[in-house]
Amino acid sequence: MKSTTEQVGALQQLLEIKMVDVGVEKEKTDELIEVVGRESLDAEKEAEAAAVQEAETTALTNAAKAEKAKADGELAEAIPAMEAAQEAVNCLEVKSIQELKALAQPPDACKEVAKAVLILKQGEKKNHAWPNAQKMLNNPAKFIAEVQSFDGNSIDEWKLEALKPLLAEPFFNFEVMKGKSLAAAYLCSWIVNIVNYNAIYKKVRPLQEAAAFAQSTAEAKQAELAIVVEKVRQINEKVDALKAQLYEAEAAKRRVEDEAGALQDQLDLANRLVGGLADENTRWANNVITYKAERVTMVGDALVSAAFVSYIGPFSAAFRAGLWRESWLPDMVERQIPSTGGIDPLEVLATPADQAVWKTEGLPADRVSLENAAVVVSCNRYPLLIDPQLQGQKWIKGREGSDMVTIQLSQKNWLKKVEMAVSGGQVLMIEAIGQDIDAILDPLLSRQFVKKGKSFTVRLGAEDVELSPSFKLYLQTKLINPHYKPETAAQCTIINFIVTEGGLEDQLLAMVVKFEKPDLEQAKEELVSKQNEY
Repeated sequence: MKSTTEQVGALQQLLEIKMVDVGVEKEKTDELIEVVGRESLDAEKEAEAAAVQEAETTALTNAAKAEKAKADGELAEAIPAMEAAQEAVNCLEVKSIQELKALAQPPDACKEVAKAVLILKQGEKKNHAWPNAQKMLNNPAKFIAEVQSFDGNSIDEWKLEALKPLLAEPFFNFEVMKGKSLAAAYLCSWIVNIVNYNAIYKKVRPLQEAAAFAQSTAEAKQAELAIVVEKVRQINEKVDALKAQLYEAEAAKRRVEDEAGALQDQLDLANRLVGGLADENTRWANNVITYKAERVTMVGDALVSAAFVSYIGPFSAAFRAGLWRESWLPDMVERQIPSTGGIDPLEVLATPADQAVWKTEGLPADRVSLENAAVVVSCNRYPLLIDPQLQGQKWIKGREGSDMVTIQLSQKNWLKKVEMAVSGGQVLMIEAIGQDIDAILDPLLSRQFVKKGKSFTVRLGAEDVELSPSFKLYLQTKLINPHYKPETAAQCTIINFIVTEGGLEDQLLAMVVKFEKPDLEQAKEELVSKQNEY
């Protein structure tokens, strides 16, 4: 506030100086706008001329691309045959070639396939006997590599003529040959497809040449287009630079015209701020003092609240109050632990808005019930509710909704339901437990979670079950005065929901107020709603 008051005087002096500059800047801006407008018109004319040339070049380039696309489409007919031939040789294995070579007297169809391979691959014109074919297959790995690298673009005409009678044979196809020899079948498929590819390739080779010519034409046109595009780019840069200058000139004009008004508005707002926040200045100063004090007392406040959550749950209202008021707080004072005077753990653990929400969820309005809810919400261990009147169970169901799973340890397949809730991230309530809790649940209650990768698992019976992060567990007993083992108290946060005479008085009083003064209850709910929104 002090700084703002000083700035008001500085703004007044700045406004007086800027008013002198307004006239000068406005005159300069008007002159620059005139120059920029004139040069922009010249630049636009040059850009229009360049655009015409660019359109002509683009039309020629598109025509060349269309011709190339047509040639590529024709050439695409040869691709399936080549791919089929390649697929056939890729299926050849050394073992199958060895088996074919090892045949002392192969079927006649296999001999014909071997003859075709001798002609096509070896260029053999006379010796087509099976021993010569076996010699060709002597090194299966080398043979397969040579077949795979065979050039199907250039096959001598005499080979094609020699192969024609063989290709015309009814057995010379994959389906028939695979029943005689798998290697011979794949070689047969290779020969048929490579010959088909060669025929198509020779047919469309003129189209390849046309495509190459179209490509060179397109590249030449693209080179011409690049020159035109560069010229247009340079022109556009000039136009953009002029437009930028024009934008800056107009902005400068608006700035100098608005600057005086903006300074005046700023001065008015500053005066209003100083005048309007005069009262707030005192409150802010008090808040600073309060926050500094709370920063020191936060240690003790957190300590008594943590102890409240950890230890106080099983006891009655009177014992609770005596414990933290008459024992803990004096002990903290004696040990010189800083804390807020007369601190109430319930006020630290839950705001009035939180408490009002709990009531709408079905929680009774008495002090003990509110303390119990604060412990349930704040505890790290799974809560165990001593709840013979089922008030705690009713609140939990209202809080968690209809998706909560409720089981009893006496029903069948209860362990399977626990496993599904743990892995599925459900809210689980085990109700009506006795004084002894099944030992199978000990790893879960003790939170003996094992990290595997990015997730955690827990041992339930003989199985490791993955633990979902959203899993919640509540335990509830109807016993009025249960005696649990120390291990159970260490594993769970035990909370006493037994209704007391004082608690019933508080609940009845809240019900009477709600019935007799509904307007007060409605005003309270609206206040809580606003606090929640905030």
